[in-house]
Amino acid sequence: MSYARTAGLPIVDAMTPPVLVLSGPLARDGVSGPCDALRALLERGGGGPGGVVVCDVGGLGPPGLAAVDLLARLQLTARRAGGRIRLRDPSPTLCALLDLVGLRFETEGQPEQREPPLGVQEAVEPGDPVV
Repeated sequence: MSYARTAGLPIVDAMTPPVLVLSGPLARDGVSGPCDALRALLERGGGGPGGVVVCDVGGLGPPGLAAVDLLARLQLTARRAGGRIRLRDPSPTLCALLDLVGLRFETEGQPEQREPPLGVQEAVEPGDPVV
């Protein structure tokens, strides 16, 4: 089997996950709308393999228990639909609050666990064995 070679770089169809933009202020009774939107994105096959949907939380405003409740329900909705969510642009306060209540979320732009960020070199002590 052969094919004609094209000039230049090959065309790659990059799959970018769909984005669900969350904005505030949040109310406790306003949880069903974002959950329905997330469910619809996952049912349409959005998010590629593994069903990842990015939740842009930059516009939520000051984090509170309503934000924690919304994100916990979104995570539960995604898992029930066979997918998962990834947070985009969470504030450090929101991350601390989620960590305080024991919720772990994957976030964009952060190195994976146990991997040093790019550009960080480990210190070498004299007498360390060569790896």
